Amino acid sequence: MKILLPDTMPLHPELPAGWESVVVDARAEIPAEHHDARALVVWGSSKRHLASAAQDLPELGLVQSLAAGVEGILAAGFRDDVVIASGAGLHSATVSEHALALILALVRRLPESIAAQERHEWSSEIGGLQPLHPGDRVTTLLGARVLIWGFGEIGQTLAPVLRTLGAHVTGVARSAGERSGFPVIADADVREELGRTDVLIDILPASDATRHAIDAEVLAALPERALVVNVGRGATLDQAALLAALEAGTIAGAALDVTDPEPPAAEDPVWDSSRLLLTPHAAGGRPVGADERIAHNVRALAGAKDTAFLHRVN
Repeated sequence: MKILLPDTMPLHPELPAGWESVVVDARAEIPAEHHDARALVVWGSSKRHLASAAQDLPELGLVQSLAAGVEGILAAGFRDDVVIASGAGLHSATVSEHALALILALVRRLPESIAAQERHEWSSEIGGLQPLHPGDRVTTLLGARVLIWGFGEIGQTLAPVLRTLGAHVTGVARSAGERSGFPVIADADVREELGRTDVLIDILPASDATRHAIDAEVLAALPERALVVNVGRGATLDQAALLAALEAGTIAGAALDVTDPEPPAAEDPVWDSSRLLLTPHAAGGRPVGADERIAHNVRALAGAKDTAFLHRVN
């Protein structure tokens, strides 16, 4: 049995007896000598690569993505009997870490401090004696109300860190309830929570249902002191509406690790928007535990007893 591994990162999964791994170019068509592969790992793979895999691998039983999102894989046209497994959870720690960095950078006004440093200005507006909770901006996570829209594994990893720093965290998901000890409201009820939100964090997956979920109406419902952070997918946030809200001062600041399109064109106003911190899709990019996930799902494909596929996509 053969599993194809991408050349985009070093992988060394422990495979069951009788399995071999082959590294292939993740941007090229699958070579003919590997058309007998039973499993394929996808990471940084091109549309050309995925289309070839869907068309040329008749024995394929598993496509293991190392990314949380599998939109490109689903669009490639794999047979219905091919198990598609996502990399959900592999990026929870790193994306949470990056999201926290963006939040703290906005709350503690690091972009303004960097600008003042470049001007050789010791800013009394930023430093010195300051009120803890000024009415017009968020200056600390102590007592801040944080809303995480898309409360999956990443959100549930980030939430305890924010709570440790003093924030009150609420999740938003398709259904209400409680997850990992945090209150969760349904998507349909999010409008009621926006008016008292200090920090809105977008970790939504991309789909037809989530496209521009954070739109002009959502942004208008936030208080002027609110901060918006997107570490999910660019298409889930209406970028033009966000830039308009920043320009009008109806929200206090934003940070984007993802954009729509990505990367932005050179003339895109997102580069120069005031009070916007932009990072180049840097939150993930390094799946943690990839070898273990691959090994587990290959064992499931091989029919190992009491081994079910992890994060199988319907």
